[in-house]
Amino acid sequence: MDFQPGIILASLPMFLDGLWVTLELVGIALLFGMIFALPLGIIRAVNVPYLTQLIGGYTYFFRSTPMLVQLLVTYYGFGQFKWMQDQWNAGNSFWLLFREPYFCACFAFTLNTCAYTTEIISGAIKNTSTGEIEAAKAMGMSWITRMRFVILPAAMRRILQSYSNEVILMLQGSAIASAVTLVDLTGVGRAVYARYYAPFEAFIFTGLIYLVLTFAVLGLFKLAERRWLAHLKPRKH
Repeated sequence: MDFQPGIILASLPMFLDGLWVTLELVGIALLFGMIFALPLGIIRAVNVPYLTQLIGGYTYFFRSTPMLVQLLVTYYGFGQFKWMQDQWNAGNSFWLLFREPYFCACFAFTLNTCAYTTEIISGAIKNTSTGEIEAAKAMGMSWITRMRFVILPAAMRRILQSYSNEVILMLQGSAIASAVTLVDLTGVGRAVYARYYAPFEAFIFTGLIYLVLTFAVLGLFKLAERRWLAHLKPRKH
């Protein structure tokens, strides 16, 4: 095999730019996904009439369809509707965002990760120990106070392992951003391949970067588990 490391060295600035785009997309999606998922998860867990079913339908749809399809519908699909074209022609600043691939990728990724995170948070809240809730009630805590100081803190600690999987899946799933012309890590790999006709060097190096990022995410969550889940470890005699 004629391996050419010089291609990777020559393309390092491009890979760094692509890495930054990937981290930005994933970071924004995870941030807003968590912000939106927190109230949605609470509503879904406490079973508010109609809202719970509506949120369940949303999470079912986004967890049951490929994220690539969601991204393509967001970027290419909405533009076919006349009302959207009218908004663009009118210069509506909000709807014009849906002509931008970066915004569409952030939008689709946020909705996707929000759906998964909503179910994770909802499940953690439902699994709260009855003893903790009864103890809080015995102390005279209201529902809001119990949720704020007892249920949510315990639930957010319990979701660490499940949420780490979601972060990793989001990181790896972000590779589809290049489907809407964004030059993320995978997009850079394709560009390097097209320039040098060296698929092995381009895509192996891209995969190695994703591998390093995955190990970094796992390491951060392991540190978080040691800090916030230390009470669950067996006692040493």
